[in-house]
Parts: sequence; structure tokens; C-alpha cells
Amino acid sequence: MTTTNKATNQSLLERRKAVLPTGLGVAFPVFAAKAKNSEIWDVEGKRYIDFVGGISVLNTGHSHPKITQRVHEQLDKFTHTAAQMINYECYVELAEKLCDKAPISGAKKAFFLTTGAEAVENCVKIARAKTGRPGVISFVGGWHGRTLMCMSLTGKVLPYKKNFGPMPGPVFHALFPAEELNVTEAQALHSLEMIFQADIDPSEVAAMIIEPVQGEGGFHQVTPSFAKALRDICDEHGIVLIFDEVQCGFARTGTLFAAEQLGVEPDLMTSAKSLAGGYPISAVIGRADIMNAPQVGGLGGTYAGNPLACVAALAVIEVIEEENLLERSIEIGDKIESFLKELNLSSIGHIRHKGAMLAFELIDSEGKPDSDATANLKQKCFEQGLLLASCGMHGNAIRVMVPLTVEDEVLQEGLDIIGGILTA
Repeated sequence: MTTTNKATNQSLLERRKAVLPTGLGVAFPVFAAKAKNSEIWDVEGKRYIDFVGGISVLNTGHSHPKITQRVHEQLDKFTHTAAQMINYECYVELAEKLCDKAPISGAKKAFFLTTGAEAVENCVKIARAKTGRPGVISFVGGWHGRTLMCMSLTGKVLPYKKNFGPMPGPVFHALFPAEELNVTEAQALHSLEMIFQADIDPSEVAAMIIEPVQGEGGFHQVTPSFAKALRDICDEHGIVLIFDEVQCGFARTGTLFAAEQLGVEPDLMTSAKSLAGGYPISAVIGRADIMNAPQVGGLGGTYAGNPLACVAALAVIEVIEEENLLERSIEIGDKIESFLKELNLSSIGHIRHKGAMLAFELIDSEGKPDSDATANLKQKCFEQGLLLASCGMHGNAIRVMVPLTVEDEVLQEGLDIIGGILTA
């Protein structure tokens, strides 16, 4: 009788190291065996509470039964035709749903890709096709993806841009206004004006792209007044305004799209991550006259709008509505904020959130960013069975991306781990 040695985390890590490049990092040295809602079990049977959610992909939790059922049903029909060869109804239905729900007035259109980076790149393509201009303006701290164009747009060098240049252009970065960054809205708008004076005339700018709530940059929030100022500038100069909602969209902030809280309409917007509950799909949604600018064949992708992901996304929309996840997002965010404030610790700096898109900073005795304390908290939480992720330009912000479907007792268990470590 032949026996097979059961894989361990260490044995799998050794196999991983042998065949995967160094640049492909991994946050935790474990391998998942199964997951349900807000919990993961590794190959050795250890349980982890998931406050990372696949980097904000799992607003509806791991393996939600409704989503899983819809995908199983689609599996029995077909898994791929290439939507540009033979289309399918779920693709069109999902586009209809997103056009109906997107915070853009008038005629809208949508189409699908596979990743958030693809969605961002296609927004730039569409804006250039519409305006006939090359330039793009993004913001310091913004995160837009890992492809060359998206790295150019991203406003953070390490670890995303170093050694990969030169970057595509012309792309310019304005300051992002936030009190905790010591940048006022007036300063940010002045930096934008300096770009127009020193680097590129606004008549040559195709698009301006911004996250309504920054992701990798630290969960800093665009204010309604700043969004309106950008809208006015774009209207004055014929620039396409793009809201990148890859991370902040689909219920994370307490509304389906974070832009709903700004009172300002973009021309184009992106969606991905939690759009399909873990299945790879992204979307571009926008004003019909702008979306129609590229020539036939200018948009698409081999796997873009995969039918399994389309039916999953349709199920996600139903789950958000049926399980009141918009309200639940606000409830979770308020609960976490209250918990952190009740700790009353000088080491906890600024706490910021819209709904359950929450980050809190760790600072030292002088009030400066403490990235070492942040790394220590993540490591000790991991050792105690809680997965956390960091973000921010100084690496000292903890971001919480727990599924909105998390059970109250599991959420509290995770918070108690954080509290116990910080107060030890």
C-alpha cells in the first residue's frame, strides 16, 4: 500500500519558491485549503479570520451559496465562447444592471474585461479616442494597477514602479487633498494648475482619473467639494473625468458606488474586485457618446466578460440587495471605529472610513508614522489567526476589508485580537 505525504505549508512554500519569481510576493506563509464567508482554513487545518477579503474582492464573503449555485448552473451550459465571437444573455443583462445603477445620468453603456487594470487602461483608450488628446492626470497616492500604463498612473513608486521604467506618458500627478496628508484642497488644485502651466496644456489632456476613496494610498477620501472642483475643471477644458471604483465600489463604502456620496457624476467609471464575488471580471461604465468613440474592434479581450463571472456578478447584485449589505457596511464601519476609539490608545492615529472601507494609522510617541508597529501588529495578528493588510504612503495604515457578510461574533473575535495586541 502506497501512502502519500500530506502537504504542509512549509513543503508548499519550498515548491513555490522553486518555480515562482521573487517579485511575486505573498503576505502570509500559508496555503488555503477551504474558506467560508469570513474564515479560511489552511492545509494544516488552522483557522484564520479574514479581514483582507482577497484585497477587497469578497464583500459577499468566501463561497457565498447563491453565487456558487449560479456558477454551477452556468458550468453545465458553457464556460467560454469569447464575447466578441458569440455573445450570451448574461453579459447583456449585467451591462443593463450596471448602466441602471451607475451614478451617471443620461444614456449609458458598459462592457467587461478581466482585471481592474484592464478597465483602467480601457478608460484611457476611450478618453483618447473621444478627445483626440494624449495626456492623463492622476493623483499622488492613487493606485490603478500593475500594467505599464496603470503603473504610470499609480502615484506610488515602491514597490510598484521601481525598475520598470520608462513609464508610458504623458501622465502627470497632482496632489491628493487630505487633512492627514497635510494637503488642503486649495493646494491640490494649485498643483493641478501648475501641471497645466509647466507640463501640459489642458487642451492636450484627454482624461483625469481619481479614486473616490484611495485604496493602496491609505483609504483617503475625496470630498464632494473637491470632486465638484474637478468636475468643473474637466467641463471647462473638455477633459474626461474618470472615477476608479475598482476597490471602493460594490457596497464597500455603504453605497453601491462610492461616487453616489459625492454628488458629482463622472464621465467614465471602473468596477472590479467585489463585482463578482471572487470571479475575475471588471467593467467600464460611462456616458454613451464617450463609450461609442472607439472604432469597432477597438475594445474587448479574449476572456473579457466570461460567462461564469457574469452570472456571479448578477448574483452579487442580488445578494447585496437581499442581505441589506449597504446598511451592513455602514454598521460594520461604525462598529470598528467605535471599538478603536474605545481603546483610547495614543498609538492609534487617524481613523477614517466610509462604510466598511476603514483604515487606521499607527503612530509613534512623536505622532509620526510607525511602519514597524504596523508590521508587528500584522505579524502578531497572523500568529493569533487574524489576517490583516496595510496600506498608505508610509506603510503605517491598517486597512480593514472584512466581508460585509461577516457574522457579528467573528467580527468581534477579530477586533478582540487587534485590541489585545495593541493594549498588551
